[in-house]
Amino acid sequence: MLASQRKDYLLKVLQMQGQVIAKDVSRELQLSEDTIRRDLRELAAAGRLQRVHGGALPASPAVVDFAGRQQIASDAKVAIGRAAAQMIQRDQVVILDGGTTTLQIARHLPHDLRATVVTHSPTIAVALVEHPSIEVILLGGRLFKHSVVTVGAAAAEAVARIRADLYFMGVTGIHAKAGLSTGDLEESHMKRALLASAAETHVLASAEKIGTASPYVICALADIDGIVAGADIPKKTLAEYRKLGLSVVQA
Repeated sequence: MLASQRKDYLLKVLQMQGQVIAKDVSRELQLSEDTIRRDLRELAAAGRLQRVHGGALPASPAVVDFAGRQQIASDAKVAIGRAAAQMIQRDQVVILDGGTTTLQIARHLPHDLRATVVTHSPTIAVALVEHPSIEVILLGGRLFKHSVVTVGAAAAEAVARIRADLYFMGVTGIHAKAGLSTGDLEESHMKRALLASAAETHVLASAEKIGTASPYVICALADIDGIVAGADIPKKTLAEYRKLGLSVVQA
C-alpha cells in the first residue's frame, strides 16, 4: 500500500470512528506501528489531525488567529453568546474568556444589567464600555496578539485574587475522553487560572470544536460544570457529555 493510500485510509478511519488507534490500524493493515506513526506525524504536520498517545484525534479547525476565528460558524457563535448571556444574573461577578464566542456574550448582555465582568480580553472590555451598570475589570499582562488576550504571570496573579460566580471558557478542542484543549501553552495556563477562580465554569462549544483536540491540554471535563452548545450539534453527541454529569444548554 502506497503512503498516500495509507494516509487516506487513516483519515477515513478518523472520520468514521472519531479516533485512530495506531496498534489497531497496524494490525489491520499488517504494517509496523512505526509506519503508521510516521504517517500520523506527517498528517499532523499538515494539520489534518492531532496526535495523541497511541494514535490520533480530529484536529480542531479553530486553531487560527482571532481574525480567522471570526469567520468560523459565526451564526452559531451569535446564538451561543445569546444563550450564555441569559445565564448571567444581576450582581454576579463573571469571567469572560477571550475569543470570538465570548465576545458575543458581551454583545448580548442587557443594557441595564448590573454586574461585574472580569476579562483578559481588551476586545471584550471595549465592547462593554457602553454598559453603564457593568463594572469591567481588565486583567493586565503580556498581550498575546494571536488571540488578543493578556497572558503571563501578572495576569494569572491578578485573577487569583478574584472570586467569580461564573466563568465562560473558550477552547479550541472538546473531547469526551481527551478533555479540553487549546492551541497555545500560555493560554492553557491562563485558562486554568481563570477556572480556579470561579465557582462555576461553562465551556462555549460550536460544532467544529466538538470531538476534536488541540496540542495543549487545559483540563478534564470533570473540572467544569457545563457546556453551552450550538443548535447544529446532534443531540446524540451532546448526550455523551450529559452522561458525564455536565449540564448542557443548547443555543
